[in-house]
Amino acid sequence: MMLPRRAVLATLGAATLVASSLGWAQEAGRTYRLGFVVPSPRSEGFWTILFDELRRAGFVEGGNLQVVGEFGVTPGRADAVAGAAVKAGADVIFTAGPECTRAAQDATKTIPISAYSGDLVAERLVASLAHPGGNTTGVSILAPEIDTKRQDMLFDMLPGIRRIGALVDPSARTPAQLETLAAAAGSRGATLSIHRASRNEEIIPAIDAARAVEAQALNVIQSPLTFVNYSLIIEHVAKVRLPAIYGVPEFADRGGLVAYGPRVATLIPQIIVPQLVKLLRGAKPAQIPVERPTIIELALNLKTAKALDLVVPTAFLTRADKVIE
Repeated sequence: MMLPRRAVLATLGAATLVASSLGWAQEAGRTYRLGFVVPSPRSEGFWTILFDELRRAGFVEGGNLQVVGEFGVTPGRADAVAGAAVKAGADVIFTAGPECTRAAQDATKTIPISAYSGDLVAERLVASLAHPGGNTTGVSILAPEIDTKRQDMLFDMLPGIRRIGALVDPSARTPAQLETLAAAAGSRGATLSIHRASRNEEIIPAIDAARAVEAQALNVIQSPLTFVNYSLIIEHVAKVRLPAIYGVPEFADRGGLVAYGPRVATLIPQIIVPQLVKLLRGAKPAQIPVERPTIIELALNLKTAKALDLVVPTAFLTRADKVIE
């Protein structure tokens, strides 16, 4: 049966509205190239979330979306990977951490960059949150701002501790930020020891050094290095029986004792993918404000606490947004 012309137009119009609302209004026949310069391997579950969200917005890997660049970028390779993504004709480049973001900025001044990092302003990757300028926008995850809050939570969870350690990648924090952290520990009647790791192979010796000076707890300072090596850190602190706090709630899900920070699985649909979609559709990065997390989660793994023979105070337990038992 042939529909009247008016009915056909109405049907097509409705379909267009639905497609637009779902983000399907991409250029017909075009292949979009999304570059990645990130330290986390593709096997991480949050990449599945990202590509699922992109697919819902109409960008389908293997269809109209081609992935270029690399996952699992090791230190020292960011420049080469960023350059390869540019040569491959990336329409947008997604980066994680200051090293990868700076490499992408060095490789191109025109291709939009969406960056996930600790503090894009303090790292001098954007001019400001509201007006990033240049070809970079993204999400600042407040990492340096909540280092002290994370440390305070260790004191609240473990009353009476007098020596705390911090596992730090020196490239991720300034001396002034570490001095602030030490002063905060002093205000709680405790001392802070800094244990530095710049490469993967330095992580275990740094944790052992913290244990050697009798640190009673460890603040794992959030950085690309600690993010990528979370399994190694969680395993080793358990081995040496050192309570530790992390900056990513997912790490508590995976066996870490406690974590305080934005959940990556929440940031992806709320901030990261919407920004990527805008950029893929032609928006200018300078016109997209850098966003910050709106939800900071406290996650506690009671199973790990029991393995460490820790009794978590009830007041702290009730503060947790998520308790893993």
